[in-house]
Amino acid sequence: MINKFTCLFLLAILCSTCLFAQQEQQPKDGSLDVHFNGLGYMDNREYSAFVPRSRTYSGTRTALDFGINLDSLNHFVVGLNAQHEFGGRPFFVNTAPVFYYRYETRKWTFNVGEFPREGLLTQYPRALLNDTLRYERPNVEGLSTSLHTQYGYETIWIDWVSRQTQTDREQFIFGDCGTYIPKPGAPFFLSHYFLLLHDAGDASNNPQPGITDNGGAQIRVGLDFSHRTVFDSLKFDAGGMLSLERVRGLDGFQIPKGFVASAFISYHKFALYDEFYAGQGSHIIYGDSFYEKSVYNRLDVIYSPFVFKHIKGQFIMSFHQSPGFYGDSQQAFRLIYDIGRKKLVRFRSDNLL
Repeated sequence: MINKFTCLFLLAILCSTCLFAQQEQQPKDGSLDVHFNGLGYMDNREYSAFVPRSRTYSGTRTALDFGINLDSLNHFVVGLNAQHEFGGRPFFVNTAPVFYYRYETRKWTFNVGEFPREGLLTQYPRALLNDTLRYERPNVEGLSTSLHTQYGYETIWIDWVSRQTQTDREQFIFGDCGTYIPKPGAPFFLSHYFLLLHDAGDASNNPQPGITDNGGAQIRVGLDFSHRTVFDSLKFDAGGMLSLERVRGLDGFQIPKGFVASAFISYHKFALYDEFYAGQGSHIIYGDSFYEKSVYNRLDVIYSPFVFKHIKGQFIMSFHQSPGFYGDSQQAFRLIYDIGRKKLVRFRSDNLL
């Protein structure tokens, strides 16, 4: 049985371990900085296999935040990430406050609050976390802790999706992901990804679906020959996937399983990314719907017409093949910009800690 309090307790222990992992001397010089970044996107999806998801996503996400750095370890970040959908009214149809504390050493990072998903969980396979989340839900609301070493990284996180009220269901996702490199500098790696959505229902006495648990996991082994050949990137991996699906009181865990594989190759402004799945169909609520199929292949053809220090523009043509539907496609353009963190002022923080 999944016990949410146990999960939170274990995560708190790991986060506390992070805070005391390194006894580093803290400089007393603080600073205030600003960070501006955003995303412009036009993503048209022509899906015969999933008509409700055959739609166009278009708009911009603009994020502006200010960081109060008490020293090299302790940081507070406050800001806003606002979404505008082209033609939408009101202008900002979705705003996500950014408000979090970050503790950061050479190896450990700990976040608590509302912090960006980008760069933290965007490495998750689309089978587990679909790629529309970067448009619709750019922040994690909860906790995360990460360890980075020469042998790879490990990240544990919890994201509170919905607070329980008389009308809203209690929902949170917790997960773990990481990559292990047995020999630093060698091409071989082992990666794993796990998440589980816990849905406990609302606080009313009205009839409602039972408590549900829904999620999945993947483990992959691969080879990364990036910058070892004429290609800028050359990476292959393969492994297994399973999903975890149950309604408490009605059934036990249903555990569909399958095989996954991917390949990524890039050369200058061009890249190809292919993903393949074969096995039992999985219904993962925050995952890509195509993985409900027994066989699925996706090929992305990527062209980046301009790549500068702070700006990157990409055209992506995606071809989706599943049983009975071989002509599904997706055409997308994304403009990503990030000026990085810029210091505004410095101050003495001796009396703040």
